[in-house]
Amino acid sequence: MTVRVLVAKVGLDGHDRGIKVVARILRDAGMEVVYTGLFQTPESVAVAAIQEDVDVVGLSMLSGAHLTLAPLVVEALRERDSSIPVVVGGIVPNNDVADLKAAGVAAVFGPGASDEEIVGAIASLVPPAE
Repeated sequence: MTVRVLVAKVGLDGHDRGIKVVARILRDAGMEVVYTGLFQTPESVAVAAIQEDVDVVGLSMLSGAHLTLAPLVVEALRERDSSIPVVVGGIVPNNDVADLKAAGVAAVFGPGASDEEIVGAIASLVPPAE
């Protein structure tokens, strides 16, 4: 089974180099990647994730709005009866990680996270094929 990951930039953050690097890392690891592009809303990410039947949603956050936007994506998915896990990568202070996890974020990757760490964490969120 091929792991499908939707990666998105939520809000007004226009920095997309990191998300493109992560998309390539995931693709090179054999995952199928759907990139929604810049300036997405939590609702548009949730709808796209469900329509694309992805296994994991990855958010790239550099704007400092991670404590607001990431939980809104989780909420938008749950409102649509989806249990797709959400991971966050980018500039996230260590003090905010517990709050993100309490809000339903499955994993948080900061600067310096290795390719293996990212790929392994995402793969671990996908139940084995039956």
